[in-house]
Amino acid sequence: MHKYKKTHILLVLMKVTIDFRKSVEENAAEYFEKAKKSKKKLKGAKKALANSMKKLENVKNKEFSAEKTTLKKIKKREWFEKFRWFISSDNLLVIGGRDATTNEIAVKKHSEKEDLVFHTDMAGSPFIIVKSEGKKIPKTTIQEAADFTADFSRGWKKGLTSVDVFCVKPEQVSKETNPGEYMAKGSFMIRGKTTYVKTIINLAIGMHKNKIMSGPLSAIKKQCPIVIEIIQGREKTSDVAKKILRKIGGELDDIIRALPVGCDLKS
Repeated sequence: MHKYKKTHILLVLMKVTIDFRKSVEENAAEYFEKAKKSKKKLKGAKKALANSMKKLENVKNKEFSAEKTTLKKIKKREWFEKFRWFISSDNLLVIGGRDATTNEIAVKKHSEKEDLVFHTDMAGSPFIIVKSEGKKIPKTTIQEAADFTADFSRGWKKGLTSVDVFCVKPEQVSKETNPGEYMAKGSFMIRGKTTYVKTIINLAIGMHKNKIMSGPLSAIKKQCPIVIEIIQGREKTSDVAKKILRKIGGELDDIIRALPVGCDLKS
């Protein structure tokens, strides 16, 4: 009885095993089946690799998105952004209280000898301070600061076109009261001569050095490339802010913080 052996032939650097017990056609068919299985495995491996790469890309995108969100959260803010603020046409910083607490902080911590403090006779109005930087404050800035005080007073809510605003030196503003009197948080006693400034309620908003800034129209025109005028109205502040966002960009919360309650866009 003849014994059949398998012979190994090296073809083009590929090892091929031929079984002499089988015909050429049977050997070819066997290798054809093996090739089909290998091709199927290769296709599966490629698909698995593609899926893995896609998952990896998704993870990278999520990490990048999270990183961007983190960067947005830690965006540096200037000290004056906790207050109402704007930069005047004369490039002077003007700040003011948003509420009783920030009124206290603005007057007590940020008013200096050469500054000017603005207020109205209406209860609930903000204390506005022009930071002089040791210079004489120009009339343009005085007018803009007075208008800004009127804009965020109750006069805006009442639909008034003008409010009586006065200005004094910081040393005239005090928490000292007369015997038997009580000074509420955010309120101050004004002593000495006051200078009244005739105002016109006018407000605009724009983007100043990547920061949302609202203020009198003349200042916003000087400091911002795109100017949107704000008027008294009954629209929800958030709805008005969304309209502004579409026009100038920025952060929605920052826009809302820069607007008075009860406003609309000038058409």
